[in-house]
Amino acid sequence: MVKSKVVGVLICALVVALDITAGILGIQAEAAQNKVKHLRLWLFECKEPSQEAFHLGLAAAVLLCLAHVIINLFGGCHCICSQEELRRASTNRQLSVACLVFTWVILGVGLGALVIGTMSNNKSRTTCGFTHHHLLSIGGILCIVHALFSVSYYVTNTATLNEQGKV
Repeated sequence: MVKSKVVGVLICALVVALDITAGILGIQAEAAQNKVKHLRLWLFECKEPSQEAFHLGLAAAVLLCLAHVIINLFGGCHCICSQEELRRASTNRQLSVACLVFTWVILGVGLGALVIGTMSNNKSRTTCGFTHHHLLSIGGILCIVHALFSVSYYVTNTATLNEQGKV
């Protein structure tokens, strides 16, 4: 029992460290992107790409994905296939499913923001188009929110397994 709690704390600490690092890298990528020259005309913007922002954004996206894979591998999964089954489930199981859904939604939105912000810095020439302001920092903030829901998912899923006597 003590060994599984120590492993659980280590898994949660690893996921939080990865997500917070990804968040910091996303915010730093936004700062690096803002250092390059911009020319803005209404909704359109011309800017030079930032290689530093590209590398930081790419690293943030990879760390976010890695944290998500780790929490899903070690957190396990309880399949709920119907509304009736969800209503009959315990509170811990309902919270576990809700946290799992939120982690997937946050992953989708956060990773999308990081990828779009990163790809806007991938070109080797000046680009013009619609503005993509703050996508890297939004993705970075969502990485930190992902850490909160990932830990919540792991804890509630472990509580569900404990009440079922599977741990």
